[in-house]
Amino acid sequence: MRILHTSDWHLGRSFHGVGMLSAQQQFIDRLVETVRRREVDAVLIAGDVYDRALPGVDVVRLLDSALERITAAGAKVILSSGNHDSAARLGFGSRIFERGGVFLRTRISEIAEPVLLETGGTPVAVYGIPYLEPRLAAPELGVDVPHHAAVVAEAVRRITADVQHRSEAGHPVQPVAMAHVFASGGITSDSERDLTVGGVGAVPLDLFDGFAYTALGHLHGRQELSRSVRYSGSPLPYSFSEARQDKGGLLVEFDGEGLVSVDPVLWPAPRRLAVLRGPLAELLADPALAEAETAYCQVTLTDDERPAKAMEAVRSRFPDTLVLTFEPASGPRAAGQTYSQRLAKATDDLEICCGFLDHVRSRQADEQEKQLFADVLSKVQSAEAAQ
Repeated sequence: MRILHTSDWHLGRSFHGVGMLSAQQQFIDRLVETVRRREVDAVLIAGDVYDRALPGVDVVRLLDSALERITAAGAKVILSSGNHDSAARLGFGSRIFERGGVFLRTRISEIAEPVLLETGGTPVAVYGIPYLEPRLAAPELGVDVPHHAAVVAEAVRRITADVQHRSEAGHPVQPVAMAHVFASGGITSDSERDLTVGGVGAVPLDLFDGFAYTALGHLHGRQELSRSVRYSGSPLPYSFSEARQDKGGLLVEFDGEGLVSVDPVLWPAPRRLAVLRGPLAELLADPALAEAETAYCQVTLTDDERPAKAMEAVRSRFPDTLVLTFEPASGPRAAGQTYSQRLAKATDDLEICCGFLDHVRSRQADEQEKQLFADVLSKVQSAEAAQ
């Protein structure tokens, strides 16, 4: 039994203003090819299928195509809603979709209803836990405290009860949990610390001790919290902080007795990300940066003064620069001086005007600009004297 663990597709997302639908189509192509080549039995999508609650028509069509292609390749699809999804919209038609091999887990009432996958021995039972907004989920779950850890703990309790009931009835299963949460091994169940990532509160790692495998979503970097508790990470990089991460999914294999292996599946992004830092002249001349010429770039210039037409100059070599920032390596700004501190040292009106220009554009006034300020100030002073 092979399960492909994925999460955080974020279909419809843009990257610093650049649409990603084409790149998302390409990762789906690779996913379908993986399903065929590795004979995958089920694909899990652990939340944030869409990037927003109201996805565009073309985005919905992309998911529709993906589900059809995956099931045609021979795999079932089990997906749950994340904090970016509208659970009600994503879960529409769930009972009908099950007939075609697509299992949607977006409702609290379905938490203890597993999808059974045959292994030739003890079947794998996949339980989908949708993202549980504490204030909304707590009343339906009968939880007094609207806290992430409390609502997820109650969801796990319901699943554990179902697993135990099946075992007592002579139908044991290997339980697998899907959850869109921020799991932290350093927090116990009764902790008063309230840590959050992306607006999702932390839940203790030990909640998932009773599962054969736990497929987590929400964090975009692949992570192994324990042998059986993992984040697959997002299939594409969605921020420059993910530039060095390997993207793809996790291939999870079971036999009739338990978890056999978990192996990464890599899907290289269509466009690389590059994070560059240094003085403008060095970045434009450094031959080691040749690969960045075809990448999406985030560039931080460390020149003491902001170069004129900086973006135009950067894009002359790195045409797909999407983010440009300025952090001088020396000078008043690097020393942490505020504009007020610099203004207090000004000795005349000309210095104040030039200091303001320096403040708003991070580059000192040149001689022509200084002369223009001086001429204007002279005219103002002459007009005042004439009054």
